[in-house]
Amino acid sequence: MLMDDMGWGDLGINGQPSKETPNLDNMAKEGTLFTDFYSANPLCSPSRAALLTGRLPIRNGFYTSNYHGHNGYTPQHIVGGIPDHEILVSELLSSAGYTNKLIGKWHLGQQEQYLPLKHGFHEWFGSPNCHFGPYDDKTTPNIPVYNNTEMVGRYYEEFAIESHKYLSNMTQYYIQEALDFIERMERNEKPFFLYWAPDATHSPVYSSPMFRGASRRGPYGDAVMELDYGVGVIIQKLKQLGLDKNTLVLFSSDNGAAMIGSAFENGSNGPFLCGKQTTFEGGIREPTIAWGPGFVQQGQVSHQVGSLMDWFATALDLASIAVPKDRIIDGVSLLPVLNGAAEFDRPIFHYRGNALFAVRFGLHKAHYWTWTNSWEEYNTGITFCRGEYLANVTTHEQVNRTLDPVVFQLGRDPGEKHPMKSSTSEYKDAVMTMNSIVEKHMETLKPGQPQFDWCDDSVMNWAPAGCEKLNKCLPIPKSNLQKCVWPH
Repeated sequence: MLMDDMGWGDLGINGQPSKETPNLDNMAKEGTLFTDFYSANPLCSPSRAALLTGRLPIRNGFYTSNYHGHNGYTPQHIVGGIPDHEILVSELLSSAGYTNKLIGKWHLGQQEQYLPLKHGFHEWFGSPNCHFGPYDDKTTPNIPVYNNTEMVGRYYEEFAIESHKYLSNMTQYYIQEALDFIERMERNEKPFFLYWAPDATHSPVYSSPMFRGASRRGPYGDAVMELDYGVGVIIQKLKQLGLDKNTLVLFSSDNGAAMIGSAFENGSNGPFLCGKQTTFEGGIREPTIAWGPGFVQQGQVSHQVGSLMDWFATALDLASIAVPKDRIIDGVSLLPVLNGAAEFDRPIFHYRGNALFAVRFGLHKAHYWTWTNSWEEYNTGITFCRGEYLANVTTHEQVNRTLDPVVFQLGRDPGEKHPMKSSTSEYKDAVMTMNSIVEKHMETLKPGQPQFDWCDDSVMNWAPAGCEKLNKCLPIPKSNLQKCVWPH
């Protein structure tokens, strides 16, 4: 279960005052709550590619080389996508007899060769891109919704989103698709992998009429409440069918909550600094829960430092599938930790685009580069750290701190508010350790071919497979291949 732009502080179990996530809170009580869990990137597409490949975006190609340290993703005019030579967990599970379904947002490329049924999934209901829009279907096509290999409509057309009212039934469709799939797999006695990736908490946020106005927090809170409801009914279905003892359920988010707009549409990152797009804790620390009575110790609060990439190795471990040996896999299996084994130290590398911005090891985190966004953007009202400012840390210029990293001790200072003094022995020891870790990391780093360098309007969703059956094919414009522009 991978949410979209949901923040660490959006869960009641993590301290959200409104306590509007009873099902997720109960999931944590019946399973393991991870307090120190990270996305592999502060933006959607690279994070999702890392989840499915177990590899950092710098290795699997989900970055841009057009700029230093700028984020990129897969809007519908991107030319690139998930490369064929990358091995997805879905492909490995498929080869072991699992039936795999994606429900919701893919975001690893919208061209046919990049779609999920080309990469180990057997079924798909959802979209290749974010639910941005509405568009005019002339200069820009509305995003298609697929059922397996063919589109069955478009957002804002057959699949209504009333963004000005924050209304859509998409989450209800995604919930029902999940329930139907689980029931079918149980009847057929098939092992399955369900990747449930609703995107209601991504701006423009939405919920169905039954949840609209239910939250004290406004439209964003309504979306969270509906997703929480979905988590509850899916887990209840597993229990009802007797699948709970033999199923592992993982809940997390692709990156931190956005802090770019008003709190009306953005989530909460709790005590953490800044949000989506940044490598500060608010942009990368995720609300994460593991549940499964047969595999997960009940009521455990784990401080194990983890990454979305770990679910790749964990799933393979659970299915008794060997991890690929012909490439570096950055994720590690957390199955022993879920069973109550001792926590262990390991480094977590935080990239922004093609640049290593920060590293965490133990309770220390070193920032080798600092940046939020440019002064030009900031002066137009765009900020990734709404209401937060820390001198020489939340900078609006890229500042190279390689020779004097900004270090925080996250046990004492989880909100990254008080940089350690460089004169202390603790700082010097931490930097020495971090520098050694970074040096070793760079020795083995072989960046993949960047997938976010080139854009072209002709590759947008003009005529997806199945459009002719619906009379929804649109004229494809001439190619205008150009370097993608990534402002931050």
